Amino acid sequence: MSDAEWDLVRDLLPVPGWLAGRGGRPEGYCHRQMIDAVRYLVDNGIKWRAMPADFPPWPRVYAFFARWRDTGLVGELHDRLRQAVRRAEGREPEPSAAVVDSQSVKADATVAHDSRGFDAGKRINGRKRHLLTDTLGLLLAVLVTPASTTDRDAARTLLPTGTSRLRRLARVWADGGYTGHLADWTTQHLGLVLDVVRRREDVRGFQALPRRWVVERSFAWLLRSRRLVRDYERRTDTSESVIRWSMIALMNRRLAAQHHRPAEMPAA
Repeated sequence: MSDAEWDLVRDLLPVPGWLAGRGGRPEGYCHRQMIDAVRYLVDNGIKWRAMPADFPPWPRVYAFFARWRDTGLVGELHDRLRQAVRRAEGREPEPSAAVVDSQSVKADATVAHDSRGFDAGKRINGRKRHLLTDTLGLLLAVLVTPASTTDRDAARTLLPTGTSRLRRLARVWADGGYTGHLADWTTQHLGLVLDVVRRREDVRGFQALPRRWVVERSFAWLLRSRRLVRDYERRTDTSESVIRWSMIALMNRRLAAQHHRPAEMPAA
């Protein structure tokens, strides 16, 4: 992180228990070192054991990563950054509309067979990432499943996760893979309007559809992180955590660029 990025993220970090008087052992490495190491791993796609010597030892970095994954601290930091980005864009901290979609990616040999599957439509043997984003493309909820899981089945788990934390959410846009009884189910159980944006049958090739292109751009953002080009993680919650770390880095850079943008010169 640059100094500008650290100045922004430092005040959003969860307070360690030993600093808040809740006990526990003081940490041996500062959060900036640990976050830099995790972001380096996500951005460059290295192995844990290939952590450069400039960072703390890889077992300590992995312990930091695992602790934040298991206690939900990475999600807490992610949500605080998302709210800050939305405020900087002149939006409410919580969105009222969202977009949902999925992406199938190949899985590495380290991924267990019981957590992977075959997507017959995409002809991919691996896992599927299900994203719920706001209209800016920022992540609201993520779910990683075997690639054989249908979009409708995953939405029954993903959408309740989003609505439980986002009280203003009222409308969700989706593609044709979410048609069927899912629209009635979301209205009845979640109070959401599921709006399916259909593709025109007479158009061949790429077609930028309203609202749907937002989440497609989010998938493109994630693929900039080499750790996400494939799924290398043994556990699905680890994959979800890596996705959140990728979005944390993106939002942190965006906020730093906005805060240090030079003021426009007045017109002559």
